[in-house]
Amino acid sequence: MIALVDCNSFFCSVEKAFHPGLSGKPVVVLSSNDGCIVAITPEAKAVGLHRGDPIFKVQHIVKAYGVKVFSSNMRLYAAMSERVTNILRDSIAQVENYSIDESFCYLDGYEQYHNTEEMMREIAGRIKDYTDIPVSVGIAPTKTLAKVGSKFAKNYKGYRSVCMIDTDEKRRKALGMFDLSDIWGIGRSTLSELRYQGICTPLEFADKSESWVKSHLKVPGQRTWLELNGQPCIDTSEIKQKQSICTSRSFGHMVSDIGYMQEAIAEFAASCANKLRAQKSVATEVSVFISSNPFREDLPQYSSFSSLPLPVPTSDTLEITQMAHRVLAQLFRPGINYKRAGVILSGIQPASPIQLQLFDVVTNRHERSELMNAIDQINGKYGPHSIRLAAEGSAQSPWHVLCENRSQNYISDLNEILKVKI
Repeated sequence: MIALVDCNSFFCSVEKAFHPGLSGKPVVVLSSNDGCIVAITPEAKAVGLHRGDPIFKVQHIVKAYGVKVFSSNMRLYAAMSERVTNILRDSIAQVENYSIDESFCYLDGYEQYHNTEEMMREIAGRIKDYTDIPVSVGIAPTKTLAKVGSKFAKNYKGYRSVCMIDTDEKRRKALGMFDLSDIWGIGRSTLSELRYQGICTPLEFADKSESWVKSHLKVPGQRTWLELNGQPCIDTSEIKQKQSICTSRSFGHMVSDIGYMQEAIAEFAASCANKLRAQKSVATEVSVFISSNPFREDLPQYSSFSSLPLPVPTSDTLEITQMAHRVLAQLFRPGINYKRAGVILSGIQPASPIQLQLFDVVTNRHERSELMNAIDQINGKYGPHSIRLAAEGSAQSPWHVLCENRSQNYISDLNEILKVKI
């Protein structure tokens, strides 16, 4: 059996954990540059707010109902996510982080000694006690069904945080009550095809024959069908390794100076390289995109995208940043006010083994790799950006995102540690 542990309204729950006065009140967290709502509590939904709403369009609701608004603080959320994961790993041998607020726990063998439903309910209670983060747990034979179970645990209090789908009767009942669009692995194109074929519920989809599924859907859809029928076949660690890595942001203020653009691209490239090393991978291609503000029709509009291959697959921040700057030089046009940019690493493959080149211009790759590892260790211990490239510029550069309502890094920065008045 597999358990999915999903933190409820995670970003909002973290903010509420450090602001106890917000219990039972509407809370939202905004995207970068304080643009749109990306996380929302049930209380905020009840007053008419929705995920994705531009905050400037719903200011009347925010003011009328006293909604507490926070800017995103990914450093704080990541630190709390790590605490939740550590609690899980104290009790369960194999835990796989799927996202910042979701973890898969493999329970095979535990049923011989524990009531797994009560065991996960006890762990959910421990997470709440230690971090004040509420979680919903779904237990099922497959990851897709575990996702379904966690949704029921979240929406119905009678489950007491844990919903187990361990019989065919429970599986069919759950799929009959679930929305087809909410099934993990069913994207827009698959959803359109299923609805075109007259399929309205996950149960109707699961009841289709294997030959029908193979003739109408591609491999991802076929895997989802198998998972809905209780046959595990999705390896999420494999999926994560195959994805490209992207870091992009809208700027706090539009920039037209190439120096500021180089700073932004350098920081985005460094972020991508850090993620690449974290999953022990290397990339073979660097892409950069830049664009003006499409909402400023009074200004010249321009956007462009380009890529360059890396001579040798690498995760070296220096090498990736230099290549990203070369791509930027091809794209940049003077006289344009740029609002957004990003760096994408693709052609991702395992870090070992890699094919070297006879005429490689980097002659000290081993030493460079050791340098990157040392920098990662220092940044992991003392906080992100403790050591960074000078090319990344300063925090005062105009391209940095707006974050007027950001909480402090209470548990990852000694200078911002939580203060309690007695």
